[in-house]
Amino acid sequence: MTSLELLAPAKNLQTGIAAIDHGADAVYIGAPRFGARAAAGNSIDDIDALCRYAHQFDARVFVTVNTLIYEDEIEDVRQLLRQLADISVDAVLVQDMQLLSMAKDLPLVLHASTQADNRTAEKVEWLHQHGFQRAVLARELSIEEITAIHWQVPQMELEVFVHGALCVSYSGLCYASEHCFHRSANRGECAQFCRMKFDLLDADGRELEHQRHLLSLKDLNLSAHLGRLIEAGATSFKIEGRLKDVSYVKNVTAAYSQLLDRYIVSHPGQYQRASRGRSRYTFQPDLDRTFNRGYTTYFVDGRQSSMASFDTPKAIGQCVGIVKELRGPSLVVAGTASFVNGDGLCFFDGRELRGFRVNRAEGNRLFPQTVPAGLVPGTLLYRSNDEAMERTLSRQSAVRKIPVTMSLHASADGFVLRMGTTEVSICQEHQEARTSQRDNIIRQLTRLGDTPYECTSVDIPDDFNYFIPSSQLSSLRRMAVEKENVGSRKEDVKKNYVLPPSTFNLAKRHIQISPSNIKLDKGNTLMQCRYCLRYELGFCERRGGRKPQWREPLFLRLADGRRFRLQFDCGHCQMNVLADA
Repeated sequence: MTSLELLAPAKNLQTGIAAIDHGADAVYIGAPRFGARAAAGNSIDDIDALCRYAHQFDARVFVTVNTLIYEDEIEDVRQLLRQLADISVDAVLVQDMQLLSMAKDLPLVLHASTQADNRTAEKVEWLHQHGFQRAVLARELSIEEITAIHWQVPQMELEVFVHGALCVSYSGLCYASEHCFHRSANRGECAQFCRMKFDLLDADGRELEHQRHLLSLKDLNLSAHLGRLIEAGATSFKIEGRLKDVSYVKNVTAAYSQLLDRYIVSHPGQYQRASRGRSRYTFQPDLDRTFNRGYTTYFVDGRQSSMASFDTPKAIGQCVGIVKELRGPSLVVAGTASFVNGDGLCFFDGRELRGFRVNRAEGNRLFPQTVPAGLVPGTLLYRSNDEAMERTLSRQSAVRKIPVTMSLHASADGFVLRMGTTEVSICQEHQEARTSQRDNIIRQLTRLGDTPYECTSVDIPDDFNYFIPSSQLSSLRRMAVEKENVGSRKEDVKKNYVLPPSTFNLAKRHIQISPSNIKLDKGNTLMQCRYCLRYELGFCERRGGRKPQWREPLFLRLADGRRFRLQFDCGHCQMNVLADA
């Protein structure tokens, strides 16, 4: 059967463990340095602890070492890779191709990070030929394009993003932060240029849009398309969010885990989860009740409208009703949502997002500390902080267990316990029991407590009538658990990469990168985007839009006056953002 993997983000050890508990088959976590989120680094000891926890469930841990590497950092990276190999991480995500030669003598599996710009079958085939086991595909690909890549390179594992924040530029091809703020996105220091406010100007300097978030995309949500992605050939489904808090990871992981399980049940004999164990939750997962900027399916079915959130880059959350009336220090909300003290609500005042906290909730009558200016009857309200959900997720909200069966029978010189695939025995004189010991045997053997296992049944022969001390039964149980833990981890194939000579030439070219020789001049491309602002505004004539009344080129302008020219490459259906010439 085909194994399907739900891949969740881990900001830290705590979040990684929570992701595993809530149904992740794998997690990805930042190394101490050289990850594409510089603010989300973790110690080797913490990554080691996460590996040991995850491997109990045959879940895997992938580590991001996916920045471009400077020449004076090469030895540090070599040492890091050796440390990661020593703690048996399951894969390393890579952008810089020189890591191929660094890892060739280490027992490390390499995945090509989305920062490597993996959007064509030719690129994915090249990656496979050079030793990569998996390609993390560009977020911009459609199901049709993913299908074509799978058919052309069927031996390559394909990982796709299914949920979370979107970069407006193809990953790895954004230089805006470096150009504007000397913070390279390819060095893990993205300055969120695309979440800023811009004016839109035409060639005559006429202002078409004033101070709007013209490059800020909504969040990705492909929860309704998992089955189609599976049929397209993807086998790993990635939740974005290595900077997200633990409650976000719990809720989103649980939601997608349940969706994968339902799909597998509806296709018996075809698919299985990539790890062992199933999670039980104390809450009902709900993607609308966690951080989101509104949702888009992006390019899953080709170019769609309403990908962007022009009015705010912030989370707005779930629509919870309409202001029915203002009554003194309170407001009354019309809708079916329930509220609790501490809820965070927001609304749009014109084009500005305003927020307030609910100090007290009496049914649908809410008492903020101060009724915000601009709030009038008929205003749509959104819940940006769901206090009831946050309280639930702040506690233990899931337990993950591996179901096992047990059987006990007598041997020539003692007793044998079988648990799952493990068999253990003790030497013990056979002593006839005066009364039935069945209940006590079952009670002692199934006390699995904090182990990853839960017993679903115990098989004891009908003629089994022996007395076994409880201490011996406990010893059998402990031995079985320890042996099952040791044997549960599937033996991974350790690749000894045979790299073509061209790889080493490529690495030599890459290691010449250093801070002093990175320079972007006017007219250089800062972003390459499949997202198109002309289309988003309704002025793409090729796709049925209105004829624009402006004269091109168009420019984006920051509040401080810096301008960026837009180049519409209609032949490739792509928009480029250029440093102002």
